[in-house]
Amino acid sequence: MEQPIDPPRHQIRARHTASTVTVYQAYGPHIGLPAARDGRFPAAWKRDRMTWVKPSFLWMMYRCGWGEKEGQETVLAVDITREGFEWALRNACLSHYVRGFHSDEASWRGQLRQAPSRVQWDPERDLLLRPLPHRSLQLGLAGEAARRYADEWTVAVRDVTPLAREIHTLVREGDLEAAAQLLPEEPPYPTADGLLTHLRA
Repeated sequence: MEQPIDPPRHQIRARHTASTVTVYQAYGPHIGLPAARDGRFPAAWKRDRMTWVKPSFLWMMYRCGWGEKEGQETVLAVDITREGFEWALRNACLSHYVRGFHSDEASWRGQLRQAPSRVQWDPERDLLLRPLPHRSLQLGLAGEAARRYADEWTVAVRDVTPLAREIHTLVREGDLEAAAQLLPEEPPYPTADGLLTHLRA
């Protein structure tokens, strides 16, 4: 029996189509429910603050505790344009300084101040929310990027809280096979033309 091949350490895996990519966020009902109902973020969503989006469903479950953490009870799947997603990646800076990758810490800090988006790579999670050896992309959007995300890039917003709860129930019952079958498919996202070269430390 062939052993599964581990994904590369830094790779974007995401549900995507020819024109969109799905990212996940979790909010309290006062933000999440109107966003899902109207297909766009409400005026109460602060466009002047940094917001973090995650292409990994399971990393979102780790972050929001399967939608049970206070203020994160509504889990959203947000379909955004690939054009916008890739603009954010091209204009992003790593969220932390890496010796030998950045020329020096001062120049990295300068890039971080100016960049409208930032990236960090956190351990991917399994169904039990345990860390895996490979990484999951977290994309932070601020300033121009946050405004574009909310008002230009967003194509659709779906409430996937029921899915999160259904999968969590199966996990608690020990039926990991059935839980895995319900997970959104997240194939590798194409990153040609050096899209991640400046983000793979």
